[in-house]
Amino acid sequence: MCAQDNTADSKAIPTSDFIRHIIDADLESGKRSEVITRFPPEPNGFLHVGHAKSICLNFGIKRDYAGRCNLRFDDTNPVKEDQTYVDAIKKDVEWLGFTWDEERYASDYFEQMYQYAVTLISNGDAYVCSLSSDEVRATRGTLTEPGTHSPYRDRTVDENLDLFTRMRNGEFPDGVHTLRAKIDMASPNMNLRDPAIYRIRHAHHQRTGSEWCIYPMYDYAHCISDSIEGITHSICTLEFEDHRPLYDWFLEKVGTPVPRPQQIEFARLNLNFTMMSKRNLLKLVEDKIVSGWDDPRMPTLAGMRRRGYTREAIYDFCARIGVAKANSTVDFALLEHCLREDLNSTADRRMAVLDPIKVTITNYPEDQKEYFQAENNPINESAGSRDLEFSRNLYIEREDFMENPPRKFFRLGPGREVRLKYAYYITCTEAIKNSDGLITELLCTYDPASRGGDTADGRKVKGTIHWVSASNAITAEVRLYESLFTIENPLSPPAGKEWLDFLNPESLRVLNTVQLEPALLDVHVTVPYQFLRMGYFCADSRDHSSATPVFNRIVGLKDTWARVQNK
Repeated sequence: MCAQDNTADSKAIPTSDFIRHIIDADLESGKRSEVITRFPPEPNGFLHVGHAKSICLNFGIKRDYAGRCNLRFDDTNPVKEDQTYVDAIKKDVEWLGFTWDEERYASDYFEQMYQYAVTLISNGDAYVCSLSSDEVRATRGTLTEPGTHSPYRDRTVDENLDLFTRMRNGEFPDGVHTLRAKIDMASPNMNLRDPAIYRIRHAHHQRTGSEWCIYPMYDYAHCISDSIEGITHSICTLEFEDHRPLYDWFLEKVGTPVPRPQQIEFARLNLNFTMMSKRNLLKLVEDKIVSGWDDPRMPTLAGMRRRGYTREAIYDFCARIGVAKANSTVDFALLEHCLREDLNSTADRRMAVLDPIKVTITNYPEDQKEYFQAENNPINESAGSRDLEFSRNLYIEREDFMENPPRKFFRLGPGREVRLKYAYYITCTEAIKNSDGLITELLCTYDPASRGGDTADGRKVKGTIHWVSASNAITAEVRLYESLFTIENPLSPPAGKEWLDFLNPESLRVLNTVQLEPALLDVHVTVPYQFLRMGYFCADSRDHSSATPVFNRIVGLKDTWARVQNK
């Protein structure tokens, strides 16, 4: 039965779902004595947040049943695969906090797959077809009409074995022949209409070099790899449900040991305003629409990590969406809600002024400085506190001042008083403008008796704003990110349009004159901080340095998901 524990990640990953119910029944009946899963990515791109759901599920099952989970790379298409992707995938799985039992590759089994294919040919279950890909497509039929047999379907076993051997030996160019399974061209399941098993591809493989020039198709390689590794439950996404009969057919026809792996499908993760097609994500990278696979706007785990997402937030998100049997689209606001909940409890607070305007406190001594104690995290006492310097010259947010404020504007204006957080009450006496009419400086006075926000007369102000002392502020670059797309489903654009037409021109905004308190000078990259009133931020892992600080906004403070839930 599924074991429970109280570790943080075990709470984040659901421990009761229809897949675990199947596993429980298999163990109780004696059909299985152990549980072995695998996470089998193709190394043709970086992992995205959709993969995180599968990772959490497969490795979570390993944990819950004291089983095993392999990391297996489906490296059967050397034209699109690269060692860079292998390394990135391993880094992502490790970042999520999971450890695989064995690192495997489909290419480890190329020889055994080949011998199994010879068995299929010898038993009359496979044949070498010499139709072109277009010709094969024309003979497949439709959902309402059966396909037609290939004219090469009745080649003799000896002829097929000879041709297949010569395919392996490299005697034919790409596309001349394929090895196809001989199943049923009238099957209502299109996947069973004599699918391809091997194709010729003269390309260098990152692990086997030029040893092979024929490569197995995914449907064949996947089930054979599962069997060789002793996988008990082969968990995949719902689009492979119609492939399951083919999965079982291959295993039965090549005579793999029983009990054989059981394929189980679950709903993949779909997020609105997000695209998780690796082919299209690659186009964004290659066309330099983004800065790379780890661009913080990308839904890749590398991009999310660089932006400042935490693995705990991803655990929580995967737990909340659960493991379902039907596809649906999840609101991106839920992911951001999970992120805010985690960051609120873990991120230290800091002062940062994103759009600074200078404030001069005219009645404060020019050469005087004093310090205030500022708590690092108000909901975590163990986080301690730090000193904030206060001086005559400060920076505040430009939006915290209005020359002609409306009635419900409770921040700074001419003759208005506000509280500087942790410090004093100040009142604006004059706004200085340049020749273009832009306000460049605010002259204010302070009330020395209001230190810490208390006054002898007990008066209170409605507005509290943050600030940074100009005497020791750090100038930094801050990058503000929004959704990369302007429509909910980029892969289903309106008629006559394509997904590239809906790129968000405001997906990245760069601020170059941000003023930070000095506690943000030496920070570890990707460690999150809450910039008071402005959102959560972290130092960029690629571009940040103490000489040129660069911070990414992880997420704002506004939580649309929580508002919807509370209605």
